[in-house]
Amino acid sequence: MKTAVAFLALTACADAFAPASTSGRSATTVVNAAELDNMLGVGPETGGKVFDPLNLNKYLPADFARKAELSNGRSAMLANIGWFFPKLVGTFDSDDVTTTDPIEAIFQADPQWWAQFLLVGGVAEFWKYKQEQKGKSFVGEGPAALDYANKWNSLSDAEKEDMRMKELKNGRLAMIGFISYVCAYFIPGSVPLL
Repeated sequence: MKTAVAFLALTACADAFAPASTSGRSATTVVNAAELDNMLGVGPETGGKVFDPLNLNKYLPADFARKAELSNGRSAMLANIGWFFPKLVGTFDSDDVTTTDPIEAIFQADPQWWAQFLLVGGVAEFWKYKQEQKGKSFVGEGPAALDYANKWNSLSDAEKEDMRMKELKNGRLAMIGFISYVCAYFIPGSVPLL
């Protein structure tokens, strides 16, 4: 465990020793600002503009940030289900995890489960990368990379835009919801109504 933490710490600060590149920074910022003006997701909940209070668009390309937001939103939607599923349905017949408490369950799980989880996640991310190289999309901006029902291509452009907006906003709500559960767990009374 100490080795893993040391490795993560070293890789996190390795960028500090990389040579600084200032030649393309202003051009990238201008491109990002132009990309933000036409970006999906602007609405009354964001004040009618792209929500970026930390000005991360100066450092990240807009399409990368959007893919990360959708990916995290999808994970948060699953995490919301995972938070309540054991409490409502119960646990699987297992001797490893015996609690319905989601945080305790993390520590009761066998380390090989986490290794498998990381391996499957890595394979999925590699597959997504390969599909993007083929021109497929996971964010609805082109041919769908994964469409079991084969419905995406049958939707009109307005319906696709509506579905993309719904997924984005549901993902944002799921991220807020999940972090509120975690805050209420560790700081009792910090989130009203939980």
